[in-house]
Amino acid sequence: MIRKILTYCPFLLLLLLASCGNRESSAQAEAAEYIPEAPDYADRTMWYTRTNSTAERPADVFYLVSTWETDWTTDDGRTCHYADVHNATHRANMDKEISRIADYMGEAGDFYSPYYRHITIEGWATLCEDTINRRFRTAFSDVQRAFDTFLEKRPDPDRPFVLAGFSQGGKAVVELLKAMPEDVANRLVAAYVLGYKVTLADTLATENIRPARGATDTGVTICYNSVSDVRYIQPVVAAPCAMCINPVNWRTDATPAMLHDTITVTVSPEHHVLVVKGYSGSEYQPILGFLNVGDFHSAEPWLYQECLRENIRARVEAYYKEQS
Repeated sequence: MIRKILTYCPFLLLLLLASCGNRESSAQAEAAEYIPEAPDYADRTMWYTRTNSTAERPADVFYLVSTWETDWTTDDGRTCHYADVHNATHRANMDKEISRIADYMGEAGDFYSPYYRHITIEGWATLCEDTINRRFRTAFSDVQRAFDTFLEKRPDPDRPFVLAGFSQGGKAVVELLKAMPEDVANRLVAAYVLGYKVTLADTLATENIRPARGATDTGVTICYNSVSDVRYIQPVVAAPCAMCINPVNWRTDATPAMLHDTITVTVSPEHHVLVVKGYSGSEYQPILGFLNVGDFHSAEPWLYQECLRENIRARVEAYYKEQS
């Protein structure tokens, strides 16, 4: 969810893990919050783009970044639970992830990633879906406007596109699919929800969310979360989940796959997660004591990146064949 190392403070964690009933309930606490100014997506500085693709049959990529900011305080003492897209440091933090994603997803076609007011890691650490969803409304309002701008302004509006997002960005992908008109969904190659869940309720809310069943089906959603053991499933990002596909062998059953000759990746059909053996994930430090603790959350876009690179190509090719 966030790749930089956060300082772990036991007292802060106790506060963060307080019950939903105790969260920011007073009018005084709400009034003390600061919400940054919304981005204007007609402004090019609100985007990370690479538009020099040489793909013969391209598909544009719309990518949504994960969580990079912690709570911060304004000069007048108000707490902010959101990234500020007008803050150059916040945008630079997001670029650390987006640029690496563009290196492999951007091969499919022109690459677009909007900066948005994503909610901070402390919101997720409450482990309270109500708090997360309430704050996420601000983040998603940016995402929806950015996506509408992407559809309107890209050079070839009829070109197929790929949706992808990691962690909080994966949540945003799910919400975009639920709101997507049919004529737009018809141009969707596939949606990649990396390190976030797709619930049964999500699948019932729209016909746009259909689980991928193989390596080349199109118009489908690819979803996975990785753990060392199912006891480390973190509900706030990974459960309850209605689907999972193995990004190494593109199977949904428990057939294991070998990655990098030493790592075994297997779907748990019961829990809809990937169980990964032979990988420590030690390069990623625990985040506030609830992520990267027996799970491999921070590794989701990187551990399988060569598999994802090849798969996006394969699905784009399959999309064009279906249209011919």
